[in-house]
Amino acid sequence: MGLGIESTAHTFGASIVNSDEKVLADCREVYKAPPGSGIHPREASRHHADMAPSVLAECFDRAKIRAPELDFIAYSAGPGLGPCLRVGAVVARSLSSFYGKPLVPVNHAVGHLELGSMLCSMDSPVCLLVSGGHTAVVLPAGHRWRIFGETLDITIGQLLDQFGRHIGLGSPCGPAIEKMALEGTKLAELPYVVKGNDVSFSGLLTAAKNQLGHMGREDLACSLQEYAYAMLCEVTERALAFSESEELLVVGGVSANKRLMEMIGTVAERQGARSATSPPAFSGDCGAQIAWAGLRHFRSGLSVRPVEGFVRQAWRLDTVDVPWRD
Repeated sequence: MGLGIESTAHTFGASIVNSDEKVLADCREVYKAPPGSGIHPREASRHHADMAPSVLAECFDRAKIRAPELDFIAYSAGPGLGPCLRVGAVVARSLSSFYGKPLVPVNHAVGHLELGSMLCSMDSPVCLLVSGGHTAVVLPAGHRWRIFGETLDITIGQLLDQFGRHIGLGSPCGPAIEKMALEGTKLAELPYVVKGNDVSFSGLLTAAKNQLGHMGREDLACSLQEYAYAMLCEVTERALAFSESEELLVVGGVSANKRLMEMIGTVAERQGARSATSPPAFSGDCGAQIAWAGLRHFRSGLSVRPVEGFVRQAWRLDTVDVPWRD
C-alpha cells in the first residue's frame, strides 16, 4: 500500500493505492490563475503548501488507513515547475523520514502513461500524451517508454492556454476553448506543421493571434483545435502503422477534449486498433498517477532513502527505467 503526492504545476494531489492495485482515495486542490494569466510558480507553490495538510488528511480519511500502514511514499519528482515540485518533495521526504518508509521518486509523464494503461486495460499501447507540460507519441520497448514523435516547441496545452489567455481567459483554458469551438462555423487558414514524426505549434499560435479582429473568436478556437489535433492524429497514425499495435491510448489533461477523442477514434478505426482514454476524473494531474507508478517502481526495487530524494524540472520520460515493461 502506498501514498502518491502530485505537485508538478497547478494541482496538489494525494492518492492511496493498495496491494491489490486499487485506488482507495484520490484527493486534490487546484490553483486557479486570475483571468488572462498563466500559472505563477511562486503563487502556485504557496497554494500547495497551504493545501497539503488538508488534502493529505482527507486522503487518509477516505482510504480509512493511517500513515504507519503505508509501505512506501511516492512523489512527483519532475518534470514540472521548480517551486511546486519542491513542495511535494518536502512533504514526501518529511513523511518518509518520520514514518521510516521508502521514498519513491516518480516521473510525472510515466505516471500518466502507467495509470492510463491500467485503467484502460492496455498492455503495450501506442500512447498520445497531451497536456500542458507534454506532447508526445510514445510506445514501450526495451524497459522504457520510447518517444516516436513530440512537439518541437510548445505543447498542445500551452497552445490552448496561450491563445486563451490572449483573449482574456484564465488557465487552464482548454475546456473554455473547447466550448467556444462548438460555436465556430468556418476554418481560418493556419499553418499545418508536421516535420517527420514531430509537430510544431508556435507558428499556429502566432497566426491565430494575428487573425483576431479579422475572424470571430469562436471560428479561431475551432480552427486552432482542428489544425492542432489533425497534426497530432497524423503522427499518431504513423506510430500505429509502424508498430502494428492494436491499442491506442490517449492520456493527459487534453485527453478530456471530446473533439480530439473523436478524431483519434477515426484513426484507431482506420488502423484496426482499440482506442481509449482515462476516465475524466483521472485524465488531469492527480495523485493516483504517482501512487500507481510508485507502486510499480517500489515492487521493482526502485526506492531511495529520504536524503536521496530529488526534483528535476526537466526530466525526459525516455530516460526513466520501467523494468516491468519489455
